[in-house]
Amino acid sequence: MNMRNDKGQIRWLRLVLAFVIFIIISIALGYLIRLSLANFDIPLDLPLWLALLIIFGVLLVMNLSFLPLPFGLSLMFVAATHWNPVLVALAGSLGASVGEVNGYFFGYLGKKLAVNEDTPGYQMVHNWIKKFGMWAIAFLSFQPVFPFELGGFVAGVAKMPMRQFLPAIIIGKFPKYLILIYLGKTFFHFFPGFLSR
Repeated sequence: MNMRNDKGQIRWLRLVLAFVIFIIISIALGYLIRLSLANFDIPLDLPLWLALLIIFGVLLVMNLSFLPLPFGLSLMFVAATHWNPVLVALAGSLGASVGEVNGYFFGYLGKKLAVNEDTPGYQMVHNWIKKFGMWAIAFLSFQPVFPFELGGFVAGVAKMPMRQFLPAIIIGKFPKYLILIYLGKTFFHFFPGFLSR
């Protein structure tokens, strides 16, 4: 029993470490993107609607790919230094939420196609969704450590209605992205002149 608990703690520590590394890479990429824009004199004078559409599209594609690539978050960091961070977070969360629908459909089509019930975390997520419904999905999309893809897949297996699934993801992702964007902007204040470029 004790050895099992140690393995669980190690797994959570690895997830937290992976998240911290992901954030560091995202901030570093954001910094490099911003420096590149400044060095090549590329102005950020896009209309707001176009900038938000680009953010929506990038986050949509990245979440469709099942890959937690830091470029989307980096792009939101840079965009938030020029445009309203709330609108940037909203566009990103809408794009990411629509992109997460692919995992839901894989689960809806049949769980035996990709994941079995022995997958770590499957039973826990399944129980949460059965007990809390859309609020379990909102929590899973808000928290930054546990990969959300399993939550979307299990929601599909559980045949959660799309009218509950999609709003639940947005409810979770929007505040998460908003918090991360403001953390990124705060970090950028340590680099003199970065935000004024």
